[in-house]
Parts: sequence; C-alpha cells; structure tokens
Amino acid sequence: MNAILLLVFRRVLVSVVILLIVSALLFCILRLLPVDPAAMSMPPTATIAEIEAKRREMGLHLPLPQQYAIWLGHALRGDFGTSIHFRRSVVQLVMSSLPATVELALLAMVIASVLGLGGGLLLFHMRGRRVCEQILDLASITLLSIPEFLWALFLILVFGVWLEALPFTGRLSSEFQRPVVSGFLLLDTLLVGRPDMFWDCVRHMLLPSLALGVAFSPTIMRVLRSSLLDVYQEDYIQQARLRGQSEWRILLRHGLKNAILPTLSLMGVQFGFLFGGTLLVEVIFSYPGLGSLTVDAVRNADLPIIQAVGLAYCVVVLVINTAVDACYLVLNPRVRVA
Repeated sequence: MNAILLLVFRRVLVSVVILLIVSALLFCILRLLPVDPAAMSMPPTATIAEIEAKRREMGLHLPLPQQYAIWLGHALRGDFGTSIHFRRSVVQLVMSSLPATVELALLAMVIASVLGLGGGLLLFHMRGRRVCEQILDLASITLLSIPEFLWALFLILVFGVWLEALPFTGRLSSEFQRPVVSGFLLLDTLLVGRPDMFWDCVRHMLLPSLALGVAFSPTIMRVLRSSLLDVYQEDYIQQARLRGQSEWRILLRHGLKNAILPTLSLMGVQFGFLFGGTLLVEVIFSYPGLGSLTVDAVRNADLPIIQAVGLAYCVVVLVINTAVDACYLVLNPRVRVA
C-alpha cells in the first residue's frame, strides 16, 4: 500500500510539471496564430479604438511571458476565461462535455478489451495450425489497418441505415428529458430509477463505442499473443506440464497471469489514444462530447476553449497512466519489491 501511495505522490508531482509545460506550449502556440481574440470577441460594428481598448482589457498588448503569467494566475483560481463564440464560461462548457466523452471512451475500452483479450487468446490457441493461424493473423492486420472513422461510417451504413437497428445521432432519444445529477448520463439514469432511459442511452452509445473499440482491439490481440508466446518459453510452464496440469489451467493460472502485465500497460496507453480518437467519431455521430466541442472551437478560432480542452485531454491521460502504473504495481510483486 505504501508503494502505491508513493507512486501516486510521485506521479502527481511529475504531472504538475507536465501540465505547466503543456499549458505554456499551448498558450504560446495559440497566441502565434493569425487570430485576434479581441476583434473576435467584439461585434462586427466595433471601431478600431474599441477593439484596441478590448485588447488592453484582455492584456494582449503585454509581452507573451507576462500574458501567460496572468492567464496562469486566473487558471489556478479555476478561471479559464470566457468562450469567444458561446459567450459562456469555458470551465462550464468543458465540464458539461467531458462526462459524455469519458463514458464513450470507457465503453469503447471495455469493448476493445473484450475483443482484444478474446482475440489474443484465440490467436494463441490456434498457434501451430498453419492455415487457421494465417487467416486469423491476416484478419487482425486487416482490422488494424482500418481507422475508427471508417468503422463509424460502416456501422452507420449497416446498423443505422440498412437494418435500422440502432440510433446513430445524439445521446438520448427526444422523448426523454435528460436528468442532471452527476453529469454522467448513464449514472444519472440509474440514480433517478429510469432503466428504460439507461438502455436508450446505451443504444445511442453502442455504435460510436463499437467504432472506437473495434479499431483499437487488434493491437491488444497481437500484444497478448506475443506475450503468451514469450511466457510459454519459460521453465515454470514446462514444470506445470510435468505436474500433470491441464493446458487450460496452465494458460489461466500461469500463462495469462504473467502475459497480461505488458498487455495491461499497452491498454493504458491505448486508452489515452482512444480518448483522443473520440474527436472524429463524435462529429460523425453528432455525439455532444468534448470532441464536438473542440471541433466547434477550432471552426470559430475559440482560443480559450481550445486551450482548456487541450489541458483536459492532458489531465485525463495523466490520470489513466497513473492508474495503470498503480495496477501494474499491485499485480507484479517483483516491481513492488524493487
């Protein structure tokens, strides 16, 4: 337990430094764009004098390091500014969109884990059967070659248009009124005792999460298969066979237990990429999450939102990596001892 707390403490310290570096890079890069936030925040009829006064009010006439210091001071107090396009608090906009993306990414990661672990075990089970192994290997490479947005279009065409089996726009059917408790819709529908609304929300999330999950599962398959092949070269696998243990018992008790560790690390990295990959999928499915908010902000050159969203993605990835490292520490006694 002390080792886990020490790891988390160290990661928090490192994360603070990383966030400062990322925020500084984002701030400088966005300020170098040929966009005038003062002019964009004023009505079209504003005069040059009014725009210049707004620039001074926003501190845009100051040197860049001084601008960043002012922004950082406000950010540490929880003030990330006001959206240029939506005329609302950036924090409110991000916090209202973030839960939708987190739910989508978590469901997609569950699907990717089930498909990846199941497919990896199947690939390993078929080792030595030349034809079957080559077919499955080719299938996994094919899946790996198709990006998530193509899966999204394919799933919409098949399950949304042809079969009309699942909805492919929005987050909830129009006949339902969204409950607001925690901000996480799946959790809120259960808290208010509406299982019908819960399943409707799941149906809306199924296609976008499938598009993400199927796209990211082949990497997990192949890494798990490779890890199992390496583990099965170890002496304790041969000793387990000599003791008369069945192949399934050896796989589940010895092989998978050790092969899952590098796979777990990969899944943590994959979740970070998957969380970022929601952007295009959310736009395709008209899913009101952080990705859709980002696209709107980019279209309107809404610099405060772009910067806050970039930091939100960074925070989520840092939290995921810390959680994965803590799980790795729990599952691997050798690392804990070291």
